[in-house]
Amino acid sequence: MASTSFPALLIALGLGYLLGSIPFGLILTRIAGLGDVRHIGSGNIGATNVLRTGRKSLAAATLLLDAAKGAVAVLIAGHCFGELPAMLAGLGAFFGHVFPVWLQFKGGKGVATFVGVLLAVAWKIGAIFIGFWLAVAALTRLSSLAAIVATIAIPFAAWVLGNGELALVTALMSIVILIKHRGNIRRLLAGEEPRIGAKA
Repeated sequence: MASTSFPALLIALGLGYLLGSIPFGLILTRIAGLGDVRHIGSGNIGATNVLRTGRKSLAAATLLLDAAKGAVAVLIAGHCFGELPAMLAGLGAFFGHVFPVWLQFKGGKGVATFVGVLLAVAWKIGAIFIGFWLAVAALTRLSSLAAIVATIAIPFAAWVLGNGELALVTALMSIVILIKHRGNIRRLLAGEEPRIGAKA
């Protein structure tokens, strides 16, 4: 039965955070015998840094699992409590990924989890993100720029489509993603950001 009571909102947020804080990139690289992914590249636990191990399959699995944990949090909370708790579960999953308590609050940049949340909450808005990402990536071959542009577009897309609550929630997540990409933004402005497919 749908519920928007305060306890339901707290449960949804907490559930989302716990699911989101599962560090799949770290877990998968350790299982594969590659050590701690935080000690290579950018030190990030996300799929992009996992790719720096040279294992594309692990990077793909990390990407899918990081997106799935956001989607699963939304779907569980939505089924149990309703639409608003589902959004809060997605927000919790996002913050769990970016600031996991198990890793001293040092997690990933949140893009994959953000996409998983979007697809589960409102698949059309998730599709808009993917469309923007693919278009910018195809034109520039800059993955970080594609993520930044798509992220900025989402709150406006949610607003235009009449979902004010989702616009506010995604605006908060978008701000965090942009802050986490500040190093990429500096490199983009300096013309030093590596392009997709470029050798390290």
